[in-house]
Formats: sequence, structure tokens, C-alpha cells
Amino acid sequence: MTDDEAKGMVPAGAPPPPPGSPLGRVWSAAANALEDFKMLEGPRRRLEELARLVRITREFIRGFRAFHFAGPCVTIFGSARFEEGDRYYALAREMGARMARLGLTVMTGGGPGIMEAANRGAREAGGPSIGCNIQLPMEQRPNPYLDRYVEFRYFFVRKVMLVKYSYAFLVMPGGYGTLDELFEALVLIQTRKIQNFRIVLMGVDYWRPLLDFVSGPLLAARAISPEDVGLLHLTDDPDVAIAIIAEGTKGLKLTPIKPIKVLGEKALPRKTGEGRVGVVRG
Repeated sequence: MTDDEAKGMVPAGAPPPPPGSPLGRVWSAAANALEDFKMLEGPRRRLEELARLVRITREFIRGFRAFHFAGPCVTIFGSARFEEGDRYYALAREMGARMARLGLTVMTGGGPGIMEAANRGAREAGGPSIGCNIQLPMEQRPNPYLDRYVEFRYFFVRKVMLVKYSYAFLVMPGGYGTLDELFEALVLIQTRKIQNFRIVLMGVDYWRPLLDFVSGPLLAARAISPEDVGLLHLTDDPDVAIAIIAEGTKGLKLTPIKPIKVLGEKALPRKTGEGRVGVVRG
């Protein structure tokens, strides 16, 4: 089985194949070839480590150049496995549109599912739509509703971009990746690394058990402070979510920084339309 055949058999956002299966072996081989895997495998030859540091630096620079002119963003997270027709897909699409009408750029992980829905809503509303795509064992294709995206080799560089340019997180139902981004943002707020940052969870039935755990065992064990519980806002009402984010972004300068042409800088397209996608690859 070739890599191309394997890619064709695994839909975007689908779970990985069982270990030991023919497709699973292809996935393992592809994962072993990724930069993240090699970096986390342990010490390598000195020149190899130096070359990796250069690649990491270049990746940060590409992200900074690509998103520097995006304007204030709100990052929308959620599972890649919710397809069109799912209620959460429809909700993310609506929220993407409403964020755009609020004057904010919608940023996502750039993939399918909830990410696609949010970018789609932003584009349909005439707002900027950007994404931080990631190289996975089998290619995660960027969704078709992006005005600009950067494809990252390293998860940690991508995570910096998703926080650096955002002034709020809207968290839709999702899995480990969504939880990872959610709790990293909570730690940054708790430790005052970022301030005046709103986190809104949408999907009351989905997130209620997590909120009960946070406000129950975590608080009872004094692992967090009472005020930490208030960092999370839970709602199913788009009007409430918009009001929370609007309050947190009040006073922001919504006019993007102007690029300098002689430096090769390009502004983010402010109107939607086919054929306007910009990609930055390394």
C-alpha cells in the first residue's frame, strides 16, 4: 500500500487506523518521518540539532510575517470530526460569521470539521479567515475557506501563533487537541502571561461534566483558586457568547497594521472570494 493509497482511505479528521494493520504501519512510518517525532525522540547529532533550531526559527518568522497584519483575532477551536450537517458544525459556522461582523479576524487550526465551519462562516460574512495548519502522519488538508494559512511542522510553534494573535478563544466540542489548547490558555491566564482574555465554551451538554470537575474535585482539593473557575464561560446562546467576547475586546484597535511593501509584506485580504487564498510554507 502506497502513502497516496493510505491517504485516500483515511478521511480528513478520521481517527487513526488500528496499530499493526497495513494502514496503521503506513501511518507509523509517516509519523516517524515528521519533524516533531524526530525532535522529541531524544538527543541527535549536534549538526542535526543545530539545523533543527534554524528550521524552528524560520517557522516562527514565517508565522510572524504571515499573521502580523491579520488584525485582532478570535481563535475558534473544535473537533475535525464534526461534518456539515452536525449541529456543532452549524453553530461554529454561525459564530464565525458573527465574529467577522464584530470586526474580528477568525483564526482556526485550518483543518476540517469545526475549523472549516468557523472559517466558512467568517468568509460568508465578508470577514478575514486565517488558519494554522499542521503536518500530520497523513496530510491534513487546509479547508477551502481560508484567506491565508501557514503550514507548520511543529505543534508548539503552531500553538504560539494561535494564542499570540488572539484576544479570545471560542471553544466548541472537541477532543484531546481542543482540550490541550483550552487548558494551555487557562494556564497562561492564571499565571498572568495573557490578560483580558475571554474563553467561551459552547455546547452546555458537552462541556458541563468538565465544568463540574473543575468546580468540584479540582477546587475542593485546592488545586485551583475559586477565581480560576470563573475563567470559563459556558453557554449555548450565540448572543451571550458574542457579548462576552465583545466586552473582552472593547477598546481594541481593530484596524490592522499596515504592511511595508519594500519588505515584501502583504496585507490580509479584507473581502472574501474564490482564488484569494494565500499560503506560507517552509
